[in-house]
Amino acid sequence: MAIDYKINQAISVEQFIAVLNESGLGERRPVDDIECVRGMLEHNNLCVTAWDNNQLIGVARSMTDFHYACYLSDLAVAKDYQGQGVGKELLIITQKQLGPHCKLILIAAPAANDYYQSIGFSHNPRCWTLAPEQSIKS
Repeated sequence: MAIDYKINQAISVEQFIAVLNESGLGERRPVDDIECVRGMLEHNNLCVTAWDNNQLIGVARSMTDFHYACYLSDLAVAKDYQGQGVGKELLIITQKQLGPHCKLILIAAPAANDYYQSIGFSHNPRCWTLAPEQSIKS
């Protein structure tokens, strides 16, 4: 099986939702909100994809300045392809696009903590989030 990897190849909302659902990540993403998903695709600035023939099987979607920080917001690989190194290769290609001082940052799904640790990521407990329904306190 030869997997093709592409950088910033346009993908459709439907293809993205399919790989999110096929990976299990769809449970944690707004896959029923087409406009939100469309915005997720239109406003990333680094997207590495994996293809088996013409089928999208993996996505590493990021926002970055390419010099200091790269926030990896999605790493999704269809379950039939998990455990074959596709996710790791998506991350390797993502990292190669970044400058020499740029950190790769992500918030892992709870079930993925062991995976990220096993491939060399360091755990950082200082992440903070503010949900859309919350406001900055005065």
